[in-house]
Amino acid sequence: MATSVEVDEETKDRLERLQAEIRLETGTTVTQQELLDRIVAREFASKDALVDSFRDDWEGLTDAETEQWLAGTAESGDPAAEADIDKTLSDEAVEE
Repeated sequence: MATSVEVDEETKDRLERLQAEIRLETGTTVTQQELLDRIVAREFASKDALVDSFRDDWEGLTDAETEQWLAGTAESGDPAAEADIDKTLSDEAVEE
């Protein structure tokens, strides 16, 4: 159940600036309700820590996951020379 909370103009302006900063730095759009929930639910050492809390936590593939992904690829056994690649690309460009 949501309860409304009245805030003064200065606080509303601060919330709007924080929303904008989070959107610019993380690409995530948050509501003022989400922002207030996160501020109240956690203690943050700084504004940067608050903004960072809205970032995507995905940090990429682990080395093992990368190896597994690469294991599905195969070499053709016939390495291509850079000149051959350039010629093929330029020939395709002329055909278009």
